[in-house]
Amino acid sequence: MKKKLYRSRENKMVAGVCAGIADYLELDPTIIRLAWVIAIFGAGVGVLGYIIAWIIMPERSFDV
Repeated sequence: MKKKLYRSRENKMVAGVCAGIADYLELDPTIIRLAWVIAIFGAGVGVLGYIIAWIIMPERSFDV
């Protein structure tokens, strides 16, 4: 079965982007969230990347 990247509906804090990435990579969402915060403060591109991911990633439907 082919894996697809979706925003999470159940385990979200803002838009479900980090939880969706964590589900796809089979990691704990906290690890992805911490990496995203580091990207925001470290490189400064985290906010723009999150907004772009929020727009591009479809929200997971309940039947998937």
